[in-house]
Amino acid sequence: MAGTPVNNATPNERKLNFWERLYLPEIFKGLKYSASKMKLPTYAFAYPEEQFYPPDSYRGRPVLVEEEGRPRCVACGLCARSCPPLAISMQAHEVDDDIKEREPEWFEINMLRCIYCGFCEEVCPEEAIVMSKEYDMTFQHRDEAIFDLERLMVPKERLKDRLGFLEAQRNGQFGEKWDHKKSNNIHTLRNRLDYVKGADG
Repeated sequence: MAGTPVNNATPNERKLNFWERLYLPEIFKGLKYSASKMKLPTYAFAYPEEQFYPPDSYRGRPVLVEEEGRPRCVACGLCARSCPPLAISMQAHEVDDDIKEREPEWFEINMLRCIYCGFCEEVCPEEAIVMSKEYDMTFQHRDEAIFDLERLMVPKERLKDRLGFLEAQRNGQFGEKWDHKKSNNIHTLRNRLDYVKGADG
């Protein structure tokens, strides 16, 4: 019938009383509840005066491990292949070295694409790319967010916390930690360098 209002109410719908239909009393009830919560202690940081210091397990900006002035990376490309947003790109070139045959000629990470998943760190056989504790990054232009090899390299000494955490997570089996002989595990660049240093020392 024309002119008849449509009733869209469900059978179990609660009917509002007079004060609830006025709307304003419900607003004041919400404000009262918010004011009561303002008396509770706060857990927020007064940034930037107060800084957050992440634990060793924190996944911040990915960086390349610098060892003896050179990147530990052998440019195998596994990190680029495993990166879900395709944020990593590189180009390899051969080097005359008895330790490794290749190094990255250039290495770039687009930090606007990076999702901090840590897949690059997990798949790297050399532990050449690790997640740092750096989380505070600002860019004025898109080009500033593309980190090249020079900006990505961080000395190994500054990454001891993360490398120690990765070592503690490694070689676990059925809840136990196995201590293997170092001489039996020198097939990667990282292990060869450590073994050579230990033998010389």
